Amino acid sequence: MDKLFDFLDVGGSPYHAVEETANILEKEGFIRLEEVECWNLQRGKKYYVTRNQSSIIAFSMPMNTPDSYHLTASHSDSPSFRIKKLKMDDKQYARAEVEGYGGMIYSSWLDRPLGVAGRIVVQTEKGVCTKLIAPDKDLFVIPNLAIHMNQDINKGYRYNPQVDLQPLYGSIDTDLQTFLCEEEEAKLLDMDLFLTVRQKATTIGAKGEYYMSPRIDDLACAYATLTGFVKACLKKEKDSFLDVFCMFDNEEVGSGTRQGAMSTFLPEVLMRVEESYHMTPEQCVKARNSRLLISADNAHATHPNLPAKADSEFPVLLNQGIVIKYNASQRYTTTGLTAAVFEKLCEKASLSIQRFVNRADAQGGSTLGNLLSHQFSIPMLDIGLPQLAMHSAVETAGCADVKDMERAIEAFYMSNIRQIRDGEWCC
Repeated sequence: MDKLFDFLDVGGSPYHAVEETANILEKEGFIRLEEVECWNLQRGKKYYVTRNQSSIIAFSMPMNTPDSYHLTASHSDSPSFRIKKLKMDDKQYARAEVEGYGGMIYSSWLDRPLGVAGRIVVQTEKGVCTKLIAPDKDLFVIPNLAIHMNQDINKGYRYNPQVDLQPLYGSIDTDLQTFLCEEEEAKLLDMDLFLTVRQKATTIGAKGEYYMSPRIDDLACAYATLTGFVKACLKKEKDSFLDVFCMFDNEEVGSGTRQGAMSTFLPEVLMRVEESYHMTPEQCVKARNSRLLISADNAHATHPNLPAKADSEFPVLLNQGIVIKYNASQRYTTTGLTAAVFEKLCEKASLSIQRFVNRADAQGGSTLGNLLSHQFSIPMLDIGLPQLAMHSAVETAGCADVKDMERAIEAFYMSNIRQIRDGEWCC
């Protein structure tokens, strides 16, 4: 779990999560590409490319022309507060002005040490460039109002983000912008900064069977799919499968950005790979329709205190297996066919699965799979790691589930899974 915890701790922003992912890939021999340069791809080599520093795609080139693809997708972002302005006009305190990013549990962010992470835009001799920052310092707090002044707070208080949730970072003469510039020895032009929870990932429970951390949704899935992908790339023979790992930004706000799952990022990467093999349009269509994409984004575990919030016929428990997610309104991409293919894969690997569906009288969330299909229409399924307190500042999940996900993803990339005709798969 130490490596997962390191990944969670360093991923204070999508930019840091992608940077750490790139570091892991480079240590395993992956070569960095730039979208703005021509690619000279070679068979048998492994590559990765980033977009906006917050999304990343890695792939392993088979020696033979690919006739099928294995893909996984996760996301780098988590609900947080985006900093709009480093200093509000205030005659008493130094406060930043923030707005919510994604669906947050506001109360979980109050009365705890907070930091800042993201990137600043600075002036250099060559022009403008970005620098990632994450000062190792507790900088902010969003203080609650004392119960004496808000006696309804335990009766379902409704927070006003503009009024109740602006963070304090010092006395009136404190200048956070100067602090950040001194840290980086640069002139700040602009920024993409987020408040970040400083609490480190840790195991809990009498046997250490659970873990708590910020950003489990979705960095735990990102780490597990990355680890399974890398292990498979190092083991397998150079066959005719193109193996691809994706981590997109902005899932928590709809994925409709240049670096989101609905963008052209993945189709353009695959187009350039296909061109390097001199594949015809016919070969491209054939390969794309025989492949499978696994969308990995965490799933709700049944709450121990509020089990009635879940469908009693489909209980989901921590450390009881990977979750396959279904939704009648197609918020998840899973079909009976793609679920059965994945279930068969897990059976061969001696891995347990669970199934998540919403109560019929409740509307659940969505994930990146169905949004990705707007640009990239191939067979998919949605899976996840079961967790509690999704979108809280600090979440809880099971240690054994992460290891199971790693094994399942490695088995997926090592497998011969492909669609051989409509409604029939080889697995």
